[in-house]
Amino acid sequence: MTNLNRRHLLAGAAAMGAAAVTGLRPTVANAATPQAGTQAPGFYRYKVGSFECTSINDGARTFPMPEKFVANIPKEEALAAGEAAYMPKGMVTVPFNPQLINTGSKLVLIDTGNGVANLEASKGAVGRTMQNLQAAGVDPKNIDVVLLSHFHGDHINGVRLADGALAFPNAEVMVPGKEWEFWTSEDNAAKAESNQGLKAAFANVKKIFAGLESKVTKYEWGKEVVPGITSIATPGHTPGHTSFAVASGDAKVLIQSDVTNIPEFFLRNPDWHVMFDMDAATAQATRHKFYDMAAAEKATVVGFHFTFPAVGHVAKDGAKYRLIPSAWNPTI
Repeated sequence: MTNLNRRHLLAGAAAMGAAAVTGLRPTVANAATPQAGTQAPGFYRYKVGSFECTSINDGARTFPMPEKFVANIPKEEALAAGEAAYMPKGMVTVPFNPQLINTGSKLVLIDTGNGVANLEASKGAVGRTMQNLQAAGVDPKNIDVVLLSHFHGDHINGVRLADGALAFPNAEVMVPGKEWEFWTSEDNAAKAESNQGLKAAFANVKKIFAGLESKVTKYEWGKEVVPGITSIATPGHTPGHTSFAVASGDAKVLIQSDVTNIPEFFLRNPDWHVMFDMDAATAQATRHKFYDMAAAEKATVVGFHFTFPAVGHVAKDGAKYRLIPSAWNPTI
């Protein structure tokens, strides 16, 4: 039986160091195959009843934690949470995962990611949805519906290609009516002039949807927006932020969009306020309501900002919650 302990590990490290000093080198095999230097395609298929669903990875951003990334606690506490989750020291990592739902009659893409225009600028970190759809064997021309949860750039920028052309030229674009009402209001845009981040978000919405009015369908909360997909009111992150229940037969999955940002922070600590929530108090109440429902139903939950493939379950843990990732299934 092999018995490893810290003393053995330190002894091994010391021996390697001595070999380096004396010029002796351990025998190693030559690497005849060059390193790939690129990541594998990111897509993962799972079934919901008769529906075939695919989690499409758009990438992940790692960046220095902003001063008010968590707006209502000291930054030191947020940094400690990041380190406890083994994020690089002083940094935070945010993944992005649109969902593709094949109902058998409709091919539906829920949210579109950061867009290919960001692929080169980020050195491949984000904007990977189109290439991962292609890797999954999906022709963008065959997508029937682009179903948007809200209008933040990481969810809508993928509507267009880098040259401004439509990424999904044959798709009906479906948007929450309340979200459309808020972001297309000239009065709201005028009020945002003094807030640079909000001002840029209004400008981005205008750019993405320019000329698309005839292709946009506005939907209401609590309605079946596509057969088998029902919209759920989850406001707070934005005024019209929406989640979805995908149901087929006896099976159901909750696609939570941005009810929480990264779960290591905001699902684990539902009363923390992420800087991206436009109405923090409402978003906090929404988290508790949504996760209480998910935990009670033992529902599968898919999160846009969960670690890929972004599929798991939520369990109550006192006044908090914890995410239990689903096991990777090699079959569908």
